[in-house]
Amino acid sequence: MTDRSSVSLVKPNRPRFTDIEGLAGMVCDGDAFGVGGHHFARLPIALLRAIAGSGVKDLRYVSWAGGLPLELLLEAGAVAEIDLCFSSLDIFGLPPKFRTAAESGAIPVRDWTALAMIQALRATQQNLPSMPFQLPQGSDMMARMPGAVARPDPLAGTDTGFVPPLRLDTFIVHAQRADESGNVEIIGPRALDFAMAGAARRVLVTVEEVVPVGSLRRDGRQSILTRNQVSAIALAPGGAYPASCLPFYVTDYQALSEAFATKDAALSEKLRVPADGLPEPVEKAAKVSAETVLAMPASVQGEREASVDEIIAARIAAELDNESFASAGAVSPLANVAYRLAKATHAPDMIIATMSCGHLDIAPSPMVLSLIESLDCETAVAHAGGDDTYSAYYQAGAVTHEIVGAAQVDRHGRVNTIALRKPSGGLIRLPGQGGMADVANMHRDYLLYVPRHSVQSLVQEVEIASSARGLLTPAEREPMGYRTGKALVFTDLCIFRLDQTSRELIVIETMPGATRQQIREATGFEVTFDAECREVPTPSEETLWVLRNRIDPLGLRRLEFVSAKERGALIAEILAADRAMVERCIAAQRSPAAS
Repeated sequence: MTDRSSVSLVKPNRPRFTDIEGLAGMVCDGDAFGVGGHHFARLPIALLRAIAGSGVKDLRYVSWAGGLPLELLLEAGAVAEIDLCFSSLDIFGLPPKFRTAAESGAIPVRDWTALAMIQALRATQQNLPSMPFQLPQGSDMMARMPGAVARPDPLAGTDTGFVPPLRLDTFIVHAQRADESGNVEIIGPRALDFAMAGAARRVLVTVEEVVPVGSLRRDGRQSILTRNQVSAIALAPGGAYPASCLPFYVTDYQALSEAFATKDAALSEKLRVPADGLPEPVEKAAKVSAETVLAMPASVQGEREASVDEIIAARIAAELDNESFASAGAVSPLANVAYRLAKATHAPDMIIATMSCGHLDIAPSPMVLSLIESLDCETAVAHAGGDDTYSAYYQAGAVTHEIVGAAQVDRHGRVNTIALRKPSGGLIRLPGQGGMADVANMHRDYLLYVPRHSVQSLVQEVEIASSARGLLTPAEREPMGYRTGKALVFTDLCIFRLDQTSRELIVIETMPGATRQQIREATGFEVTFDAECREVPTPSEETLWVLRNRIDPLGLRRLEFVSAKERGALIAEILAADRAMVERCIAAQRSPAAS
């Protein structure tokens, strides 16, 4: 067998132009295989379908996220090993094939921190034997990552993480355009595309368009993979569908919902472009501007008492001010709503970053499901990659807030988002920690939410500490260059603070109507109440109006607070409202007077 660690990453100056089948034929059995794009944006779906149908076997899947690409490859029996940070189908929940593989132990799953994976890719890209990274203090992640070690830094002497190179044989990605020389244009967030391309022997790209040399210079904000970084290119209009590829088309959430709901055909067969071409609404929606959406009349909802999801969103928003830099993580509707609410009301100067910090400094546009990505892409001051923003913002301690959901939190504020043990002894696989093991210490304020407070979710001690605030006090944080702020856990019954002295959670506020006895009975550890514990204030009528009618008119925040059984009906309701709102926006874009 070839020693792949010694194979050169240098590629020819001119990529080969071929078709999708030609690209799929370049993927070999046993490849370390990476996939570009992010969530439901720029996923190389057409190429993945071709690879899944090619009969390739024993791939080592290596990517920050699993999600839809991994589901396609698992369905085809093409995957032998999995290395990732996170796997989710966004609003549609946990990926069933990934869960089955992980829970059965049929396929080894190695969970990485985002920073360790970035640095391992960079080690390959920069031709170095290892790369250092900040330790995910307080978590159990160091023991879960292949090859990662903690050693004294040779200069400072302080404990530092080191990780060996992470080499890819093949990396596939979908992009907007290539020119005839083979330069590839990416518009919008870059995820880890550049780091993965730099760590791969073969970079295979599908594009919406091939344009003459010089044309790319005339486009606006963009990133370029130069032609000597690319191995081969295929023209594939609609190659990301039903995921998005802006500015050509948005994500078709209705098509995804139908694909995930039906069991009568293979997933790969349900994720193809319709025979008569891309659906007209997803193409027209990509042309809707933020100005059009903001000019739409608010769909005023009837007066009613504030729900717990609204109370929590408003209470989180109250934590933010004009000096805040808040990052919305992978799948966090509640955080996204809270950030936009704060910026639209009392904190206009705060910075919001979405798409895992790929959209920097967005405007607080309404959260219309099909338009969120395009509106954030349009209003963002800058676009970035995950590797860039880790270096410039997270590791530098510049981000103040990133509130994320947690399946299980213990009395020390440690989180488990990897796996739970059933009473029978089997595993329940969870999505993974994404980047939280790193940023739990890097952010000034450590904020978590547990939508359904119970003895199963608030426990004495987590089984796996996927992330934790290991550096809590100023004495621990300042030498690392991190600011010290609050450490809070929000639930539907109360708010906990992680006390710096006891390093345990203490209740500081209770939700309206929640009693202390109710909180005690629903918590898996002994509950302590702060001497000044008070009730969470109910949001003002003005705040509720902005939240309901301008920020979250579809009620996406509710997805965090329903059970799995209720989720399907709520998604159907949201998709219907989304479709109606997008149709209104398309009509208004076509005829401004209609708004």
